[in-house]
Amino acid sequence: MSEASDKLFTPISTHGLNPKGQLHLNNEWEYLHKKSVQLGEATFTYDGVLLATTGERTGRSPNDRFIVKENGLADDVWWGDVNRSTTPYTFEILLDKIQEHLNNVDNLFVKDAFCGADVNYRMPVRLITEKAWHAAFMHNMFIRPTYEEISKHVPKYTILHAPELKAIPKQDGVNSEVFVILALDRGLVIIGGTHYAGEIKKAIFTIMNHILPVDGLLPMHCSANTGKDAALFFGLSGTGKTTLSADSDRALVGDDEHGWSNDGIFNFEGGCYAKLIDLKKEDEPAIYATTKIPGSILENVVLNADKTPDFKNKTLTQNTRGSYPIEYIQNRTPNSMAGHPKNIVFLTCDAFGILPPLSKLTPEQAAYHFISGYTAKVAGTEMGIKEPQATFSTCFGEPFMPRHPSVYADLLSKKIKTHNAKCWLINTGWVAGGYGESSRIKIKWTRTLLNAALNDEIDENDYVIDRRFGFSVPTHCPGVPNSILQPRETWPDKKKFDNVANLLSKMFIENFEKYIDKCSQEVIAASPIVLD
Repeated sequence: MSEASDKLFTPISTHGLNPKGQLHLNNEWEYLHKKSVQLGEATFTYDGVLLATTGERTGRSPNDRFIVKENGLADDVWWGDVNRSTTPYTFEILLDKIQEHLNNVDNLFVKDAFCGADVNYRMPVRLITEKAWHAAFMHNMFIRPTYEEISKHVPKYTILHAPELKAIPKQDGVNSEVFVILALDRGLVIIGGTHYAGEIKKAIFTIMNHILPVDGLLPMHCSANTGKDAALFFGLSGTGKTTLSADSDRALVGDDEHGWSNDGIFNFEGGCYAKLIDLKKEDEPAIYATTKIPGSILENVVLNADKTPDFKNKTLTQNTRGSYPIEYIQNRTPNSMAGHPKNIVFLTCDAFGILPPLSKLTPEQAAYHFISGYTAKVAGTEMGIKEPQATFSTCFGEPFMPRHPSVYADLLSKKIKTHNAKCWLINTGWVAGGYGESSRIKIKWTRTLLNAALNDEIDENDYVIDRRFGFSVPTHCPGVPNSILQPRETWPDKKKFDNVANLLSKMFIENFEKYIDKCSQEVIAASPIVLD
């Protein structure tokens, strides 16, 4: 079937496609949800919410993600284990395969959108996929154009998405049947072999992270909200960005990806992609409510016999997800933008049980911990992760940061100093012996500590200095047991705590060595120490 040129300003022939099947162009979510069920891609819950499963790949596949190494924008990529290179030849082989595949499927869905709520910096993007539910995911997750905007839409980057197409590793020059390849100067991303929808949003996020710093903008893997002033929440998946930014007393700006310009902050996305495992209405009412609104998409959630979601069920994965338009959160900023943040919060899921639930950082300590990006990979977020593992992910988003970490750290430091922002480190993981010896810190305690920090409700006289890490730790906060604020006091065996704390300090020090040559002495001095 030939393309109706009057329905797309930029024809898909631009991307080397001339499909034989039926084209579905920029459909609304109602059509896409109904179509996905008709095609057997998904089902509906009791409340009429779309439920899709992704098969074997229930999280990102970092070993299968590549950037084409060719002259141009790729010259500034920080190559290594995270930013893996591939050749133009390999890209061309798989591009030919994915074009042939998409040209021969029965249905092809095109979805145009923008990445970036600020019209001055937004990027026009396009998804071309063989799955209706992935088109619906794109509809939820990015900025939805007006009719006038879509009639003139020229994508700067296009994703060719073929989850049913599997690579032949030895023949195609990749690591597995899955491939995610970014060709920065060609304006193309190709994704095959995986149904996990998160690869779509992270590919676009990675591109934004590469191009915005050229103009002095800071791209950030963070959530954001605003009350009397704005706050940012940095952290990897599972550390609480979405949960803590959804606050009834503060308006949500966005839950995962933002830019910081000279005018303030802006959300990259038009929706949220929340973790749903163990979701409880009493703990996260705003997110829970979205799971009952048609238009939302549940991913890898198991249903009860009555077709209601069982959020405790980990049969398919611990990385169960919910995608919903940001409009489903009632308490939000109308334009997904806010002013300059006055509080910067780093979230870490400390599996060792050493870091305090709340710490106040100096600007130099903030730079150190931003570059370090310490947390734990939470079970299910990536393939093969069965339990939390300590990791360092620079800028709290290393898998999506193509440039050297110093580029992002320098931009953040300048903005913190310019706008006199306060900086905090919050541990949403464990104390009392660490993972396996206790439960994670209760969400209600974390939220109470966070609100006290944002609202200046902790008396300056109630802080003590942590001997190893040097940051300020409160000894008292209304609504939170004093016993959890100083982690050493929660451990029955104090000598064991000291040994583990020294081990964690050494891990920080060793990890930071690769950044020392580009850091100031003040930031280097913010390193933790090992005590005898």
